[in-house]
Amino acid sequence: MTLLKSPCDTDIRSDGLREEFYNIVKVPAVTRCGVSRVSRVSRVSSNTHICSSPSLLSVCQMGSSSVRLFSSLAQSLSSAPLEATHTHADECDLEQVDPETLLRECEEVLRTRPPRPHRDFTRTRASAKHNPQIRVMQWNILAQALGEGKDGFVRCPMEALNWAERKYLILEEILTYRPDIVCLQEVDHYYDTFQPVMSSLGYQSSFCPKPCSPCLDVRGNNGPDGCALFFNRERFRLLDVHHLRLSAMAIKTNQVAVMATLQCQVTGRVFCVAVTHLKARSGWETLRGAQGANLLQQLKAILSTQQEAVPLVVCGDFNAEPDEEVYRRFLDSPLGLDSAYRTLSADGSTEPSYTTWKIRPSGESRSTLDYVWYTRNGFSVDAVLSMPSEEQIGPDRLPSYHYPSDHLSLICDFSFIQEPHRLM
Repeated sequence: MTLLKSPCDTDIRSDGLREEFYNIVKVPAVTRCGVSRVSRVSRVSSNTHICSSPSLLSVCQMGSSSVRLFSSLAQSLSSAPLEATHTHADECDLEQVDPETLLRECEEVLRTRPPRPHRDFTRTRASAKHNPQIRVMQWNILAQALGEGKDGFVRCPMEALNWAERKYLILEEILTYRPDIVCLQEVDHYYDTFQPVMSSLGYQSSFCPKPCSPCLDVRGNNGPDGCALFFNRERFRLLDVHHLRLSAMAIKTNQVAVMATLQCQVTGRVFCVAVTHLKARSGWETLRGAQGANLLQQLKAILSTQQEAVPLVVCGDFNAEPDEEVYRRFLDSPLGLDSAYRTLSADGSTEPSYTTWKIRPSGESRSTLDYVWYTRNGFSVDAVLSMPSEEQIGPDRLPSYHYPSDHLSLICDFSFIQEPHRLM
């Protein structure tokens, strides 16, 4: 197994800087996989961050002054070029947490909040026993620093964004649907929350922060945000992983992607999965189109190194409506991609009416920006999770007390079709 190391995550993966980082933030002793062992604690206060534990969520102290020091370190590293170096990763030896136990703890912590919206699956067929489904989650979880310090959700009380409870709401969503692969954007609590907790749930992961994250501009931030990819390490074997920095017209940009090559332990089939987050805001449509073209080019180059053609899944917050150039680029790509939600729509050609719905000082915004792309000749889409109704979302929109992000999660069930040599 090989793992790609790049300055995209140099602050942790480089041995010297790894030691410096953990000295700065004063987290407990670190195992060889970068995760601390701590004792069990059943409740989390507002000035703590989650770490892993044998059975329930636990906490480790991380003072704001330490976080600011880490922010300075991350800022100084953000200008480093993204040159890749391969390294080997040892298996994490954390004691595993029972998902049901952790889900019950989330529900207990969140008992004073209204329940998350109920969502049904739209299904096409039952999965064949010899070809089990692969469940993929795509979700921009909203960076904590941006939610509290930059995004200006005028109808969302600050108390609803309190990390001490919001992290449980995020984990509750993941635990409810039990995806095999989780693709997240705007992750700014990877090392102190998601990596250790997800590892204790049986996931292996890779994280690539933005070279110059806007989170670093927020006082008391927890470091840069970025893209994170998690996969069930019992279900899949990691063959390779790439951290990509996206370019536009030969100029490096602040957007990144993670691409992993996985082998299904059940079927033996090999496939690739990628997660990305393109440039936000209106007025940047041309840049997003160029970033999408560059991402497709890089994905095609990586796929070409495979001994035989393998199918691909690409998840992301593309910050683009279906009428934008970048959407058309993916739909018309020579990689043979299609959108999972489009495929299972009533007419087979329509995206959801929205994947994000928020109210900012500039007004209310309801948009379709998030997608799960897949190789149409490599996978069949067996089910997608429906979007909650306007009534379920509520008049104050997202985020809220009952939903932790301004973006809704997308969940798709895939099955392999056709043999690899027939994909291309």
